[in-house]
Amino acid sequence: MEAKTQVDRIYQQLLEAIVRGDIAPNERLRESELSTELGISRGPLREALHRLESRRLVRKIPHVGAQVVGVDRQELIELYQIRENLESLACELAAQNMTDEALHELGAVLARHERFLDDQNDQFYIQQEGDLDFHFNIIQASGNRWLISLLCDELYQRVRMFRFQSAHRRGRPRQALEEHQRIYEALQQRDGELASLLMRRHIRSARRVLEQTTEETLL
Repeated sequence: MEAKTQVDRIYQQLLEAIVRGDIAPNERLRESELSTELGISRGPLREALHRLESRRLVRKIPHVGAQVVGVDRQELIELYQIRENLESLACELAAQNMTDEALHELGAVLARHERFLDDQNDQFYIQQEGDLDFHFNIIQASGNRWLISLLCDELYQRVRMFRFQSAHRRGRPRQALEEHQRIYEALQQRDGELASLLMRRHIRSARRVLEQTTEETLL
């Protein structure tokens, strides 16, 4: 149990460093340096790196070792195309399945996001995961296990990586919050069709930002 806890801790620490860009895309992860820096043996470190590889955040290159994945623009465009369709479906299902308590909690998440944005003078949107993530909450509330697995496990951290890199784009943080608020209002009304349409437009807008981003900016 102690070893498992250590692997979990190292995994989470490296995950956040990669998502936030503290460890840069394409940067090599040298086991000897990391084990010394983190104060752990190579066994738990390798297990944590293997878990990151399964999340497609790290790749193993022959004769090189572990390396953080690059941010490939075409791959992200394709990912956002998937999100556009799957998250709109999640919204439609969430409108039917969300409890009143879950709706209240989602409203509290948005209120927290608005306070953060006000404090940042509209320059940065809050970047948190799990229960503090607007999209994550809606997907979980859909009740569809396949959607939850695909969007919250397979794709989630890659999406977070781009969010951190695009959060500073002028005008987008406030726009994103307003789009979230309109989606939330549709969910409150239990209007799944409208919530689905608004989510599709929201992700499409984010994808257009991505399409306007140069490869040099992403890397």
